Amino acid sequence: MALKARLDLRQSQSLVMTPQLQQAIKLLQFNNIELSNFIDSELMENPLLERADPGQTYAEAGDGAVGNGDEGLDSRSNDNFTDRDDQFGTDRLTASETMGSDDGPLDVSSDALYGGEGEITRNGEPVSGSHDYSAPYSGGAGGAGGTGGGSAAGGDDLPGLEQTLADEATLRQSLDDQLNIAFADAMSRMIGSYLIDMLDENGYISGELVEVSEDLECDITDVERVLKVMQGFDPVGIFARDLSECLELQLRELNRYDPAMAALLANLELLAKRDFDRLRRVCGVDSDDLHDMIAEIKTLDPRPGKTADGEVATPVIPDVLMRAAGNGNWHLELNSEALPRVLVNEDYVAQIGSGLRDREERGFMSEKLQSANWLVKALHQRATTIMKVASEIVRQQDGFFTHGVGHLRPLILRDIAEAIGMHESTVSRVTNGKFMSTPRGMFELKYFFTTAISSSDGGDAYSSEAVRHRIKSLIDNEDPKKILSDDKLVELLGKEGIDIARRTVAKYREAMRIPSSVQRRREKKSRAS
Repeated sequence: MALKARLDLRQSQSLVMTPQLQQAIKLLQFNNIELSNFIDSELMENPLLERADPGQTYAEAGDGAVGNGDEGLDSRSNDNFTDRDDQFGTDRLTASETMGSDDGPLDVSSDALYGGEGEITRNGEPVSGSHDYSAPYSGGAGGAGGTGGGSAAGGDDLPGLEQTLADEATLRQSLDDQLNIAFADAMSRMIGSYLIDMLDENGYISGELVEVSEDLECDITDVERVLKVMQGFDPVGIFARDLSECLELQLRELNRYDPAMAALLANLELLAKRDFDRLRRVCGVDSDDLHDMIAEIKTLDPRPGKTADGEVATPVIPDVLMRAAGNGNWHLELNSEALPRVLVNEDYVAQIGSGLRDREERGFMSEKLQSANWLVKALHQRATTIMKVASEIVRQQDGFFTHGVGHLRPLILRDIAEAIGMHESTVSRVTNGKFMSTPRGMFELKYFFTTAISSSDGGDAYSSEAVRHRIKSLIDNEDPKKILSDDKLVELLGKEGIDIARRTVAKYREAMRIPSSVQRRREKKSRAS
């Protein structure tokens, strides 16, 4: 058979994710801190983007009632981002007017900032009435979006007060300073520096002293001498070789280390098992003294290194705010402090666009203009999608918000996805790392998704989180003379209509760090004696 070249025309279908859709999907799964960092980088790279002026008021795009209007971002389709002149404004410049090209109209104007809010009811129907989507930007310093950016043209912004503070010394710097004060000879300082390098994240020595002696070719007694001095460094308890020694160092500093405490620290495994009877015999104390000793142990720091290095805890900034609206209704709105406010600087586009003559420069500006437009639209779509998912979660978990965790319904991603017409992967991205502030506290959106436990009477299934809460409630209220075993818990839950296995009860109990019935019996018997 002779081989020859030929041309064939074939037709096929394939799913191609455009760069714009890929960017929108990436924005959707960012939490507010990651999104803020991404926006900061985009503002640095794209000269056509700027932050909204904190003192300016914008007419923000949005739909009337929560859960209606825009189709949310769906990874199955590339048609989610469409030109809507009624939402993104009609009085805007065009790329042809500014660049002299045929790229078509801009998609976004300076008023295309999202700030949707709304009310929902328990039965899923939106509360009637109009919603005001025009509000001045009021992002605080604590917001993820930040407020210090200002206008791109502004150059007189002063640094914030927090930027003028001195950097806090790290644990390594603090220990090095104490080492230089404690020792004058080079050998001791070398050994001390080596010991500092051996510290783990909790502040414990992570190796053997023999290794230090061999590596530095010094006598083991010198290593022990230096270590003994460094165990007096601040924070107290640093340079311990195990938990018992760490607690001992802190008790010695408080002048509370006596033979009874020494016996207690030597038998911490009995304390972990709550075997108080044996502990009393080993320590030679009565029940009151033992409880005082245990209470004193609880005040000590088992991880002095982690506490000293002290990473500042990042506060959780909710993406959605929820409050009671009266008459059994719930009011939901997006948190303006977590909502980035960026816009396309059309004045700058018009100023430089008319003066561009070089084809390469015009191409660069057109590319940046398109990128800026898509970013603002993607941020709008992200906010809309978060609002739709959060609203549906509140509708389906109304019992939890009204009556508590005992009424939490079993819920999976597919339930929300089918209700709002999105793909499960989209709902998963939305709920990951997003938080909602509710009258019952701050919850990650993923908290409301729990597995189902079947009902023994054929009724509605129970949420696993609700069953955990019920197990804890039963144990907290148990009679000290009749401690509930796992089998007894299964029997009690079965009478309430919850069909659950003993191993599942044990798994939930251990996950909540509740001791077994044997350990609880010992503990409560010791308290009663």
